[in-house]
Order: sequence, then C-alpha cells, then structure tokens
Amino acid sequence: MKPENLNIIIADDHPLFRNALRQALNSGLSNTRWFEADSADALQKLLEQTHQGYDLVLLDLQMPGSHGYSTLIHLRAHFPELPVIVISAHEDAATISRALHYGGAGFIPKSASMETFVEAITAVMFGDIWLPQGIELVEINDEDETDKVAGKLSELTPQQYKVLQMFAEGLLNKQIAYDLGVSEATIKAHATAIFRKLGVRNRTQAVIALQQLGMEKVEIN
Repeated sequence: MKPENLNIIIADDHPLFRNALRQALNSGLSNTRWFEADSADALQKLLEQTHQGYDLVLLDLQMPGSHGYSTLIHLRAHFPELPVIVISAHEDAATISRALHYGGAGFIPKSASMETFVEAITAVMFGDIWLPQGIELVEINDEDETDKVAGKLSELTPQQYKVLQMFAEGLLNKQIAYDLGVSEATIKAHATAIFRKLGVRNRTQAVIALQQLGMEKVEIN
C-alpha cells in the first residue's frame, strides 16, 4: 500500500532535479501535490503558509542560505511533527548518521532510482526510518563542537535564524532591516539574542559557528 493525497515540499536549488523528481514520482504517489523551494528562505516562506498542511519535506542539505545541517536542525526544532527526508549527493556513513542524529526521518542519495524514492517516502509516511541498504551508521559524539553548535542553533526563533543567515551573506543591519521590513533596532535586538544563544560575541563569531555545520560542496551533473 502506498500513501495518497500527500502535500510534499521538494527543497532543492537544482530546478532540473526538482522537475525530474516530481514527474517521476507522480506515477508512484497518487494525487500528490508538490511544492518547491530553491533556498532556505523560500522553504521558510512555504512553511509559514500553515494552511497547506504539509506532510513531508525532501530536503537538500546544500541549498542557498543553508549551511550543511542548519536547515534540518531548524526544521526539527520548529516543525517537529513534519517529517524530513534528507536528499544529498553526499552518501558517506558520517553524513547519513548526522542527518538522522539531527532529526531526519530518512536519507536518500541523489543517485538513487525513482523506485527507491517512492519506497523511502512510503516507509517514512508509515512511520518508519529509511536508510540506503548496506549503510552502517557511525556514532555521533554529543560533546563535539558541531553537535554543540547544533543544539544552540535549535534555540533560535525563525526570525533570528533568518537574520543569522543574512549575517552569513554579509548583509549590514540596515540592509537586513529593509529586506525584512523592520527597524534597525529590531535587527540589533535579534543580533543580541543570537549572540547570547550561540555563546558568541559578534557577527563574525556567529557566522563561524553556523559554518561549522557546513560540508564540502558536491556538484550534481
């Protein structure tokens, strides 16, 4: 039995991949409604439309505005009832293990067949965890620096997380205030809260902390 009438978000910055995935999965998942996001910010805007009732997110770890596992960590902190399957060109045991450690409901390599995607989505929709065959998970040390940063990042509000992303893009407080439609004083207040929660003293240290969750870029042909 396969799930039907799902609302699924494909969060990936490669339009050709999103289109191919959507078209291929349509035959295996009946009456599915697809929503697309090409950046962490676009994904956040979709999720703020709570009336849609999303059932699943297929999340690429390397979208614009996302630093490795940062978006996954943010999603699990603020949308705990929404399952997330990580899709990635990184297929090593360490990456897969961290994806599950940070709350992923499954992991699908981008090289997987469409049949595998349907199998994984079906398993997760029925409450299972899905992993590629033959993968042996590695133990994640809760005391390592990356994990400590992840815990602190999960404490940020959605607006604070968005401001931190814009810090990472090198935007000034004035530019961020304009883009978000708020005052500079509000951005400064967010910055103070971000620094406190991350245990840092300034923007540079905050961005460095965020970048600890990143990974080497893998290009998809």
